[in-house]
Amino acid sequence: MKLYDISQEVFGCNVFPGDPQPVREVKMQISDGEICNLTAFSMCAHNGTHVDVPYHFIDGGKTIDQVDLDRFVGYCYVAEHAGNVTAEDAERIIRNAESADKRAAERILVKGKATVTHDAAKVFAAHGIKLFGNESQTVGPEDAPKDVHLTMLGAEIVLLEGISLGEVPEGVYLLNAAPINLGGSDGAPCRAILMTLDE
Repeated sequence: MKLYDISQEVFGCNVFPGDPQPVREVKMQISDGEICNLTAFSMCAHNGTHVDVPYHFIDGGKTIDQVDLDRFVGYCYVAEHAGNVTAEDAERIIRNAESADKRAAERILVKGKATVTHDAAKVFAAHGIKLFGNESQTVGPEDAPKDVHLTMLGAEIVLLEGISLGEVPEGVYLLNAAPINLGGSDGAPCRAILMTLDE
């Protein structure tokens, strides 16, 4: 089995325009005569590699602690795509995932500089996938993300944003993208990893 860490390092991570950058604060240091090293930090729930849940765009939608963990953990399919993901592209990605392993079609990760169109979002929602992941800090156009988010989050699709798939070939994997349990939150950072299915 091979493991791929598909997460960004937090303090040097990409940040959506307008969101605060993560900040690390050293509270104690052994080199200063303290008993231990101790770090405090502050960050936005959507910095770096993170998940969005319905409450992010839907008032009254499920918060991070209300979403079943099986949406974040399980079989997934990595597809490579550049540019806008159209409805036809979304159908092709789903077909390829189902052909590779039906279980993998529940969680789709897109490798490359890709933007989900609203029509593609409707296709993913209609197929009832559990999770969609991409390398951008947002799903959908950066300057107008609302419609794509409303459609996908409205279908209770978890959005895994800001992943790094540079070294990952297309195919089927086991995904663990369990978020930090930030009760009542609209999203949360996670340490996302992929595992190969080698016998």
